[in-house]
Order: sequence, then C-alpha cells, then structure tokens
Amino acid sequence: MKLSKTGVFFLLVLSFTCIATSSKAQAGWEVDFVRNANPANPNNFVFKSLSSTDYVLSAGIPLGIFAVSYFQHKTEGEINGVEMLAGLGITTVATELLKSVIKRPRPYTTYSGIYPDAIDNGYSFPSAHTSIAFSSATSLALIYHKWYITVPAYVWATGVGYSRIYLGQHYPSDVMAGALTGAASAYASHWLNKKFFFRKKK
Repeated sequence: MKLSKTGVFFLLVLSFTCIATSSKAQAGWEVDFVRNANPANPNNFVFKSLSSTDYVLSAGIPLGIFAVSYFQHKTEGEINGVEMLAGLGITTVATELLKSVIKRPRPYTTYSGIYPDAIDNGYSFPSAHTSIAFSSATSLALIYHKWYITVPAYVWATGVGYSRIYLGQHYPSDVMAGALTGAASAYASHWLNKKFFFRKKK
C-alpha cells in the first residue's frame, strides 16, 4: 500500500515525538559516537565548509528560483521559491521553540573528550543546521520530483548533519530530530500551499 504524503508527514511527526520524549538523556552510544567522530582538532576545512553551506544554499536556492522566475514571468517558479522560503521559516521557528523548551546542553559542556570547533552558547536539541538543510532538500524533492535533484540534495543535507557531529556540536539524536523537523516543515509548507494558497492540485 502506497503511503500518502499526508501519511508520511504524520509519520515524521510521530517519529520526531518519540525522539523528543527522550531528548534530555543521552544514551551511552551517542556520547561514544560523538567522541569517535570528533577529532582533537576538528577545524577540518571540508567539514567546516560543509557545515556552513546550509544557510547560504538554503536561502540562496529559493531566492534564486524566485528571482529568475520573476524576471522570466514564470508564476510557478515564483510559487516554488516562496514555498521553500516558507518551509525554512517554519523549521526555524519550530527548531528555536524546541531548543528553548528542551534546553539540552551541547555535548562538550557535559562530557570530556569532545572538542568543538567553536564554543556555541545555544542549546543542542535539535540541530538547527540539520533542520534547515533537510527542509531545503525535502522542499526540492516535493516540488521537482527528479532523482538528480533529490539525491544530491539529501546527500548534502546528510553531510551537513554529520558535520555537526564531527565538529563536536551535536549528538546523533540532535541531528535526527533536526532532519525530522526540517522534513516535516517542508511537508507542512507544501501542504499549506496546496490547500490554501497558490499551487494547483494535480
């Protein structure tokens, strides 16, 4: 039986809820995972660059789509850009709300043997970098339905998530929750657009 998009969305929310309920406690394997992935000197150019691409690409892609479509008078492209930006807005708000409610400390503030690339005073759960990257990847998948767009987008988003662990900033469950938050936000934006705004139902 094929799962509908609405079903997938609610499955993502349910999975996220399961992670969130145990978010304040870290399993031993999570701490070990971070220690094994995170070197004593995490200032690796590749991973630091990959981690920093999420904000640039996540904002740049929809703005670029909107700008090009605007000048070419392509309404569908403009709608696509707005939908992606709305998904980013939803995931940003959701992520910050969860951080303020759950208040999980960064791994290096709780455990020894974890070396961050930089000190961040913000909370750890969920990973904002990961949620933003997965919101963008999921929006691209929902809008364009092309494997050569979807696969690279998710590979990039997964790389961003792993880079946050490598840099000592997050636990694996932070990254998983960020991925679910981002994907759910993109689904929400896509659904709202179809239900109430511009996109025509197919």
